[in-house]
Amino acid sequence: MRDNEVVAVGPEPLSFADVVRVARHGTAVRLTDEAVAEMAASRSRVEELARAETPAYGVSTGFGALATLHIAPSMRARLQRSLIRSHAAGSGPEVEIEVTRALMLLRLHTLATGHTGVRPETARVLEALLNAHITPVVHEYGSLGCSGDLAPLAHVALTIMGEGVVRDAEGRLRPAADVLKESRVEPVEPAAKEGLALINGTDGMLGMLVLAIDDLTRLLKTADIAAAMSVEALLGTDHVFAADLQALRPHPGQAAAAANMRALLHDSGIMASHRDGSCTRVQDAYSLRCAPQVAGAARDTVAHASLVASRELASAIDNPVVLADGRVESNGNFHGAPVGYVLDFLAIVVADVASMAERRTDRMLDVARSHGLPPFLADDPGVDSGHMIAQYTQAAIVSELKRLAAPASVDSIPSSAMQEDHVSMGWSAGRKLRRAVDGLTRVLAVEILTAARAIDLRGPYDPAPGTGAVVALLRETVAGPGADRFLAPEIEAAVRLVADGSVVAAAESAVGPLA
Repeated sequence: MRDNEVVAVGPEPLSFADVVRVARHGTAVRLTDEAVAEMAASRSRVEELARAETPAYGVSTGFGALATLHIAPSMRARLQRSLIRSHAAGSGPEVEIEVTRALMLLRLHTLATGHTGVRPETARVLEALLNAHITPVVHEYGSLGCSGDLAPLAHVALTIMGEGVVRDAEGRLRPAADVLKESRVEPVEPAAKEGLALINGTDGMLGMLVLAIDDLTRLLKTADIAAAMSVEALLGTDHVFAADLQALRPHPGQAAAAANMRALLHDSGIMASHRDGSCTRVQDAYSLRCAPQVAGAARDTVAHASLVASRELASAIDNPVVLADGRVESNGNFHGAPVGYVLDFLAIVVADVASMAERRTDRMLDVARSHGLPPFLADDPGVDSGHMIAQYTQAAIVSELKRLAAPASVDSIPSSAMQEDHVSMGWSAGRKLRRAVDGLTRVLAVEILTAARAIDLRGPYDPAPGTGAVVALLRETVAGPGADRFLAPEIEAAVRLVADGSVVAAAESAVGPLA
């Protein structure tokens, strides 16, 4: 295996691309020599504390509200096993493999910083699980986001011990012990402090944040493409996207979105067809005219979330932590507020971008506002319903997205006998954001499907090269205007093209890279 096919995991921060490669594409990982050395050095300090008479949290005491209880040396191995088994208390549906792999990678990185005090051989098991594509089963419910993602991480730690249930490399649900044996991965029995180090972090919510940023980077380009197609289909103007007008409000995201729309609409035959002075409209509707302002604000919010994520990727989150001078100190860095907030911010962004897309779709279907298009883009209105119910589907999703935009991070349910009396709910924010991202994907797909049909109906005028490339891509799997057909498969075909990046790639093949 070549080095460029492996993500090196050491004390230095991981990149967004590293997380995506390992989580989504199954790229292998390798602990660096520096990581092994740092872990060995910090482990020696933990073992000193384990031998000392003075109680040390997580080494020779209980956890949470039981931190005042001193644990005898003969019971400390059991203490770590009991911690992991009791905290592996998740419930509900199994989360996606890519989320669990991201969580595993991010925990491995924190171990590799040398601030947790785990033995190198314990980290090696986590490395081996990732490389063997053995994925512990992690459940939807169980994390309050403080102290980190305890239950999800405990299910991973259970696998490191050779217990619990996993998905093997073929995706089959099987006992962890059997799969580890077949893969020649030797489980470990956690030593002093290791149980705590394996489960005390914000890795699940951070993994979901990084994956959402990857998705939204693509989807916001797609939103610009969809908006440009709708502007063209509705005989709108591109004059409002001019660079000098956008510069009067110098938000970087807005400038990028407007530049995309100018590029996508450049050299449009449809646009040229109504620039002969016959058009009497003074202004387009907000959903057309203000598309860069909304998509731009969304981009700037993603940029803020990316800044937070990059700081988290440079973090070593555990409690207690081993410092460079050998001190082992308790702290509150496991609190998920920084990540939870931006996960919630992004859910708001998703709902608003989708809401604007749905409004543009509705305009194309309304004969009173579509400027010459047939009602609902139907082939034979009355007999045919065209895209009437496709917009209903959009509306149902947008309504759901508005509910998902309600922040999880403003909630807090005290736990652990009031020791953990304020929690972040960051995991919950991440879970609902994943549903929201899927919803946005579907809403944009319906807008593109509808706009493509409307553009075809504007013939004989040709669309711009950028928007035309997307129409041509869609026509490879979805037929053009005609009598009513089974619409759900056509929507799903459009969803796939949005989700896998094909729509963006098609547009960029005609106009160059989009911002």
